[in-house]
Amino acid sequence: MGKILIIRGGALGDFILTLPSIQLIRDTLPDAQIEILGYPNVATLAESAGLADASRSIEYGPLSLFFVPGASLPDDLVDYFQSFAVVISYLYDPDGYFESNVRKAGVDTYLRGPYRIDESTSPAVPASVQLARPLEQLALFLENPAVTLSLPADESHTKTNRRTIAIHPGSGSPSKNWSFEAWIDIVSRIQEASAEPLHFLIVSGEAETGIIDQFLEMFSGTGLSHFHLQNATLPDLATHLSRADLFLGHDTGVSHLAAACDIPCVLLFGPTNPAVWAPQNSNVEVIQSESGSLAGVNSDTVLERVRELVHTLK
Repeated sequence: MGKILIIRGGALGDFILTLPSIQLIRDTLPDAQIEILGYPNVATLAESAGLADASRSIEYGPLSLFFVPGASLPDDLVDYFQSFAVVISYLYDPDGYFESNVRKAGVDTYLRGPYRIDESTSPAVPASVQLARPLEQLALFLENPAVTLSLPADESHTKTNRRTIAIHPGSGSPSKNWSFEAWIDIVSRIQEASAEPLHFLIVSGEAETGIIDQFLEMFSGTGLSHFHLQNATLPDLATHLSRADLFLGHDTGVSHLAAACDIPCVLLFGPTNPAVWAPQNSNVEVIQSESGSLAGVNSDTVLERVRELVHTLK
C-alpha cells in the first residue's frame, strides 16, 4: 500500500474518535507507513501509541494555498503530498478545492472523511463508526469502534500507594459541566464509602483557566488527598490517567483519553447524545441527564455506578 496520510484537525476528542480508523489501517495494512497531518500536541499521541509512524503540523501557512482554486502550489507541499499512495482528509472542504489541489499534486487515491458528525440518524451511529466509513473504499471495515492505547511506560512517574480517583470537573462548554458543588459532594461521598484513604487526581487544561482555582479552593476544604495536574502534555496526561483506578468526567477529550487508557470511567452527559459521542470502550459507564442539563444528574446515581466499578467501596 505504501504511505498513507491522514489529515485530521479538531480537538483531542475529535482526534481520539478517529483513532479506531487509524488502528484499523495499522492492523490490516501492517506494512503501510502511516503519517498524520494535524495539530502537533494531539497527533503525537498516535505516534507514541505506535499507531502512526510520523506526524507533521497542519499549522503551516503555505498549506492554505491548497484551498484556493487554480493556485500556484508550493513545490515542497507538492512533493510532500505526491509521496503518499493514499490521502484521507477530514478537513472542511465544501467546494472540493483542497481535494482538487491535492489530486493536482499527484495523489490518485483521495478519500474524503466526514467533517461533521451526523446526529440525526435513528438509531444513532457512534461518531467513530461514521469516521471510519471512508475506509470502506479500501475494503477496510471497522468492527471495533473503540481504541485502547498502548503507550510506553514512563518510570519517572511514581504511583501513590493509595487508590487514585482521577476527575476532570470541566469541559469546553459550561452546558456540559456538573456544578462544582456536585463534584465536591460526590468526591466526599466516595471517600466516605471507602474503607481506605483515597487520592484524587484533578485534571485541568486551557478550558478550565479562570475557574479551576475556585474548584481547587473548594476541594482543599474537604481535606482529601489530591494532586492538581494542569496543562499536561497528552503523553504525560495519559501516563497519569493509566495509573488511576477510576476516572470521573464529562463529555470531553480528556474523558476519551481516559477511556482509551483502559481504566474504568464514569462519564456524565447532558445536552450531547452519548450514543454518538461517548467512547465505545467496554470500561465506560455513561450517566445521561434525562433533562439534558447536568443539574439533572443525581449524586446517588453517580455513587452507585462508582461502587459497581470500585469494588472496595461499601
